Amino acid sequence: MSDHITAWECIGCGRIEGVQPCVGICQDRKVEFVYADEHMEVLAQLQRMTAVVQQLAWTHPHDGEWEKSFRALQERAPHAGDRGRACRGG
Repeated sequence: MSDHITAWECIGCGRIEGVQPCVGICQDRKVEFVYADEHMEVLAQLQRMTAVVQQLAWTHPHDGEWEKSFRALQERAPHAGDRGRACRGG
Protein backbone atom coordinates (compact mmCIF):
# COMPACT_ATOMS: atom_id res chain seq x y z
CA MET A 1 0.00 0.00 0.00
CA SER A 2 1.31 3.50 -0.72
CA ASP A 3 2.11 6.19 1.77
CA HIS A 4 -0.40 8.90 2.57
CA ILE A 5 0.49 12.43 1.52
CA THR A 6 -1.08 15.71 2.52
CA ALA A 7 -2.44 17.81 -0.31
CA TRP A 8 -4.63 20.86 -0.67
CA GLU A 9 -7.81 20.94 -2.72
CA CYS A 10 -9.15 24.26 -4.04
CA ILE A 11 -12.72 24.71 -2.85
CA GLY A 12 -13.45 26.70 -6.00
CA CYS A 13 -12.13 24.65 -8.89
CA GLY A 14 -11.08 21.42 -7.17
CA ARG A 15 -7.41 21.64 -8.19
CA ILE A 16 -5.15 19.47 -6.04
CA GLU A 17 -1.87 20.99 -4.90
CA GLY A 18 0.74 18.62 -3.51
CA VAL A 19 3.37 19.00 -0.84
CA GLN A 20 5.68 21.13 -2.96
CA PRO A 21 4.50 24.16 -4.90
CA CYS A 22 5.13 24.26 -8.63
CA VAL A 23 8.38 26.02 -9.64
CA GLY A 24 7.30 26.57 -13.24
CA ILE A 25 8.91 23.53 -14.88
CA CYS A 26 6.26 20.97 -13.99
CA GLN A 27 3.86 19.26 -16.36
CA ASP A 28 0.39 18.32 -15.19
CA ARG A 29 -0.72 14.72 -15.72
CA LYS A 30 -4.12 13.21 -15.15
CA VAL A 31 -4.20 11.16 -11.95
CA GLU A 32 -6.98 9.75 -9.81
CA PHE A 33 -7.32 10.32 -6.08
CA VAL A 34 -9.63 9.03 -3.41
CA TYR A 35 -10.27 10.58 -0.02
CA ALA A 36 -8.41 8.68 2.71
CA ASP A 37 -11.50 8.41 4.93
CA GLU A 38 -13.54 6.91 2.09
CA HIS A 39 -10.70 4.52 1.28
CA MET A 40 -10.52 3.35 4.90
CA GLU A 41 -14.31 2.95 4.99
CA VAL A 42 -14.24 0.72 1.90
CA LEU A 43 -11.38 -1.34 3.37
CA ALA A 44 -13.44 -1.91 6.53
CA GLN A 45 -16.42 -2.94 4.39
CA LEU A 46 -14.21 -5.36 2.47
CA GLN A 47 -12.99 -6.89 5.72
CA ARG A 48 -16.59 -7.43 6.89
CA MET A 49 -17.51 -9.05 3.57
CA THR A 50 -14.39 -11.20 3.63
CA ALA A 51 -15.35 -12.46 7.10
CA VAL A 52 -18.76 -13.57 5.79
CA VAL A 53 -17.21 -15.32 2.78
CA GLN A 54 -14.64 -17.06 4.98
CA GLN A 55 -17.37 -18.20 7.35
CA LEU A 56 -19.31 -19.58 4.39
CA ALA A 57 -16.24 -21.35 3.02
CA TRP A 58 -15.22 -22.92 6.34
CA THR A 59 -18.65 -23.81 7.76
CA HIS A 60 -19.50 -27.50 7.66
CA PRO A 61 -22.93 -27.96 9.25
CA HIS A 62 -24.01 -31.29 10.68
CA ASP A 63 -26.28 -33.46 8.60
CA GLY A 64 -29.74 -31.94 8.37
CA GLU A 65 -28.55 -28.61 9.86
CA TRP A 66 -27.39 -26.88 6.67
CA GLU A 67 -30.54 -24.77 6.44
CA LYS A 68 -30.06 -23.32 9.93
CA SER A 69 -26.48 -22.33 9.06
CA PHE A 70 -27.55 -20.94 5.71
CA ARG A 71 -30.27 -18.78 7.32
CA ALA A 72 -27.77 -17.41 9.86
CA LEU A 73 -25.41 -16.42 7.03
CA GLN A 74 -28.30 -14.82 5.14
CA GLU A 75 -29.06 -12.67 8.18
CA ARG A 76 -25.42 -11.63 8.59
CA ALA A 77 -24.54 -10.97 4.93
CA PRO A 78 -26.59 -7.80 4.31
CA HIS A 79 -24.88 -6.06 7.24
CA ALA A 80 -21.42 -6.80 5.84
CA GLY A 81 -21.98 -4.14 3.20
CA ASP A 82 -23.28 -1.50 5.61
CA ARG A 83 -21.39 1.75 5.64
CA GLY A 84 -20.66 3.64 8.82
CA ARG A 85 -21.77 6.95 7.29
CA ALA A 86 -22.85 8.45 3.98
CA CYS A 87 -20.13 9.06 1.41
CA ARG A 88 -19.21 12.46 0.02
CA GLY A 89 -21.58 13.93 -2.51
CA GLY A 90 -24.18 11.26 -2.13
